[in-house]
Amino acid sequence: MNSKKRRPGRPRDEELVTRRKEEILAEATRLFAEFGYRQADVQVLADRLGIGKGTVYRYFPTKENLFFAAVDAGIRALVDRVSASSKDTTDPVHRLRKNIHAYLSFFDEQPDVVELLIIERAEFRDREKATYFLYKDRYRDERINQLMDAMQQGVFRQMPPERVMNVIGDCLYGVIFTNHFANRKIPFDEQAEDVIDIILHGLLPN
Repeated sequence: MNSKKRRPGRPRDEELVTRRKEEILAEATRLFAEFGYRQADVQVLADRLGIGKGTVYRYFPTKENLFFAAVDAGIRALVDRVSASSKDTTDPVHRLRKNIHAYLSFFDEQPDVVELLIIERAEFRDREKATYFLYKDRYRDERINQLMDAMQQGVFRQMPPERVMNVIGDCLYGVIFTNHFANRKIPFDEQAEDVIDIILHGLLPN
């Protein structure tokens, strides 16, 4: 019997793992947006990255797993962008303005993420909730509390905060798809100001 202890393997480089995952997901986002879910080929992804197909599957065991990881990464990036945009302000109006600008700028820069949202709905209709709405639910209480605070301060008029959140959220969600499908080229900052003006001031004269 060999009594020698097995030599430990090379320690796992977590930074390398994280970086490789991010590289795979970034290219996968482009690939799925270009070809759709069914026509996207993992071998093409591996070739573009200059790695073996087995390496992709080592990080993401199935094509479906890879797709949902790409969608999740896209929405997490959106959440991070929006959160970071207003981290230094407590003024409700300024925060709303910053958040809307960040939201529209993200999708202006990342049209492939919009394609992934469309693909997810088309190919996985049996899912109880799409990734976008799972994240929306996750941050629901935080947003509602912010709106309630603004109402208590008298900055916003009193109304059910869920109603405000739903209307603003639905408006922005509709804007990104209208821009995408209509190939609309309005500068996002100009469009954000239009949305903000209508939301904050409405249509009726003061």
